[in-house]
Amino acid sequence: MQQPPDAPNNSHLPEPFWRTKTLEEMTPIEWESLCDGCARCCLLKLEDEDTDEVYLTRLSCKLLDVGKCRCSDYPNRFSKMPDCIQIDPEKVRKLAWLPVSCGYRRVAEGRDLAWWHPLISGDPNTVHEAGVSVRGWARSEAKVHVDTFHKYIIPELPDVG
Repeated sequence: MQQPPDAPNNSHLPEPFWRTKTLEEMTPIEWESLCDGCARCCLLKLEDEDTDEVYLTRLSCKLLDVGKCRCSDYPNRFSKMPDCIQIDPEKVRKLAWLPVSCGYRRVAEGRDLAWWHPLISGDPNTVHEAGVSVRGWARSEAKVHVDTFHKYIIPELPDVG
């Protein structure tokens, strides 16, 4: 992972919304902007029916454009993918599989956004340049037979939080 650039002195600017508002107080535009574009939440999870343990895979939802780390049909994702989860403040606090680097999780836990987050860097590509996104190593579930999904289980994601 690349190191963060030297931070500019912005002490004269007002505090950004994610430092002054709770997740529940954010406008829809503010909420959406907390997404860093890593697409880690779009990775498939496999659940062991006997133990209820959840395993993360390097397979992405078939709607994810892995190169862009963006949903190819974001407005219709819930009707096309019934497993897609609407992330809301309550789920952010409950879903253990959300990465520690997730902007939503960081704010919910009282942490600031990472240096590579587009709201900090001003550039949506820093999440990829920092090696945080799934770009370059995730594979679409559409290209893999369901009987082999278990072969794509990953031990855990690197901690980039």
